[in-house]
Amino acid sequence: ARLVAKGYNQEFGVDFEESFAPVARLEAVRILLAYACSHKFKLYQMDVKTAFLNGYIKEEVYVSQPPGFENSEMPNHVYKLHKALYGLKQAPRAWYDRLSQFLVSKNYSRGKVDQTLFTKKVRNHIIVVQVYVDDIIFGSTNPSLCEEFSKHMHSEFEMSLMGELQFFLGLQVKQHKDGFFLNQEKYVKELLKRFQFEQAKPASTPMSTSIKLENDEKGKPVDAKHFRGMIGSLLYLTASRPDIQFSVCLCARYQSSPKESHLIAVKRIFRYLSGTCNLGFWYPAGSSFDLISYSDADYAGCKIDRKSTSGYCQMLGGCMVSWASKKQHSVALSTAEAEYVAAGSCAAQVLWIKSQLCDYNIDIGCTPILCDNTSAINLSKNPIQHSRTKHIEIRHHFLRDEVANKTLELIFIPTEK
Repeated sequence: ARLVAKGYNQEFGVDFEESFAPVARLEAVRILLAYACSHKFKLYQMDVKTAFLNGYIKEEVYVSQPPGFENSEMPNHVYKLHKALYGLKQAPRAWYDRLSQFLVSKNYSRGKVDQTLFTKKVRNHIIVVQVYVDDIIFGSTNPSLCEEFSKHMHSEFEMSLMGELQFFLGLQVKQHKDGFFLNQEKYVKELLKRFQFEQAKPASTPMSTSIKLENDEKGKPVDAKHFRGMIGSLLYLTASRPDIQFSVCLCARYQSSPKESHLIAVKRIFRYLSGTCNLGFWYPAGSSFDLISYSDADYAGCKIDRKSTSGYCQMLGGCMVSWASKKQHSVALSTAEAEYVAAGSCAAQVLWIKSQLCDYNIDIGCTPILCDNTSAINLSKNPIQHSRTKHIEIRHHFLRDEVANKTLELIFIPTEK
C-alpha cells in the first residue's frame, strides 16, 4: 500500500508555500516527437516507483499515526515528515525539485521556457528528457547516452517500466523506421462504449455546414451533467484530433443550459468518431525542421453575440504540433479585423514554439504565417491608423512589432488551400 497523508490540515503561510509542480504541455510532447522523427531516433519511457515518496519537504508537516500502526506507548503523538507523502499538497513539487536537482547535478541543463525539459550535449550528440510528474520520456541521437541516463536513474530511484514509448497521457505512439504514428484509438472506443454509440450509423463529417447553433430558449432541456460529460470527454480527445476541434468547441459554449438541438450536434460528433476511430497523425522521419503556421477566422460566426472564431495550426517539419479553435473576445467590425486578431493569436503560439525550440539549440529564424486575407497582411505591415484599425485593441498590435523585427512574416495563401 502507498503511504498516504491523513489527519493533517495544511494552512497557507504556515506549512506550505508553492504547492504546484510544473508539467509539460501536450504541445511540448508533440514537439519532442517531431524532433525525434526529424533526427531519426527512438524514444523510450520510464516510470518512477512511488515517485512522491522521494521528495524532500522544506516545511514542517505533521501527520497522525496511521490506523493499525499506532504506538501503544505514545498514542497521542504525531509524526513529523522528512519526505513527502501521497496526498500532501506539495508532494508533486517536492518530487520535481528532487528530480531536477539530480539531473542538473549530472550536467543536464533545464529548459529556460519549459522547466520540465532537460537536455545534455555530448560532442555532436544530444539527449532530451521530458518529465510529466513521474512519467519520463527520453531519447538521444546516440543510444549509449540513453543507457547512461537509465543507469543514473536506476542508481538514484526505484524505476519500473522501461521500454520504447508506446502509450503516454492517453496518446498511443507507434514508432516505425519511416516515422511515428499518433492516435487515441483506444480512448475513442472506450468513449463510444461509455456513451453507447458502438452500433451508431457513422457520419461523414463531425458537423453539418448548414447548422447554426444558438441558445434555443424554447428548446427541450436535456440532462446537463450527461451533456457536460460528453463535452469533457471530447475535449480530451482533441489532443490528437484537430478535425473535431471546431465542432467540439462550438458545442462546449452551451454547457450551462443545454437543449436537445445541442445534444443532437454532439451526437453527430460521436457518430463521426464511430467511423473514424483509427484516424491519427503521421510524423514522417527525416523531414526538414522548418516551422510553418496557418491562420484563419470565420467572420461573425457566432449567432448570439456575432463574435468571430480564430483558428490556427503550426507545422514543424511536416508534423502538426499545435492547433486551436477559439472564439474571439471582441466583436470584429470587418473580415480584415477578424483575420488580423486570429493572426495575432497564432503569432503568440509561434513565439512560444520558437522559444521552446531554443532549448533544443534550434534557431528557426523568420517564421511564415499563411493567411488568406490581404487586408490583414497589409495591417501587419502598415502602422498608419485608419478607419479599419482605430478600434482594434492595442494588445493585438504586437503582431506589427514582430513583423517589423522580422521574427514573423505574414504571407498570402488562397482560401481553398
